[in-house]
Amino acid sequence: MGVFSRFMDIINANINALLDKAEDPEKMLKLMMQEMEDTLIELKSNCAARMASKIRLEKKLAEQKALIDRWQGRAQMAVGRGRDDLAREALLEKRKAAEALARIQDDIKSYEEVIEESRKEIDQLEVKLSQARSKLRVLQEKAKAAREAATVDSQMGRDGSRHFDDLEEMVDRMEAERELNKPRPSSDEVFRSMEEKEAIDRELEELKKEVGR
Repeated sequence: MGVFSRFMDIINANINALLDKAEDPEKMLKLMMQEMEDTLIELKSNCAARMASKIRLEKKLAEQKALIDRWQGRAQMAVGRGRDDLAREALLEKRKAAEALARIQDDIKSYEEVIEESRKEIDQLEVKLSQARSKLRVLQEKAKAAREAATVDSQMGRDGSRHFDDLEEMVDRMEAERELNKPRPSSDEVFRSMEEKEAIDRELEELKKEVGR
């Protein structure tokens, strides 16, 4: 595919539409950018070659103008010496040189138009490439944010589980501390409890005898 065809394909391409259909948008965008960069290099190389050709033509133009002046001078010199035959030959050569000059001027004009068009294409492609780079940065930032969010979610899941375990441990520790901190009954309280139990037992036995049990 020629550079012009590739350039037109790139310029006419809808980046967003292509990315929407891509399985891996970032990879697709990088491939597109590589194609843009390769095409841009070729466009600049072609433009530079045309500019160099134009410079060579401009040198020839200056040489051709000097040649016209030279034949003009020779014609005048021949006339001054009465050599009309030589003057005619000089004027003929001058005319040929002038025709060659006109062709060079046309070629220079053509190169100027082509160079101008090449510069416009380069500018268009650089804009497109800049847009693609911005799009890539957005995609990479979104991917980074998604990775960070996934990491946070995972971390929160682990932290939540650990937090629940910590709460259980704290509750168990509080129960144990409450048990340890229970006030122990005094000896007097223990004896009174025993005496109260014995009195109730005796009363229960008497009730049993009364009912014949």
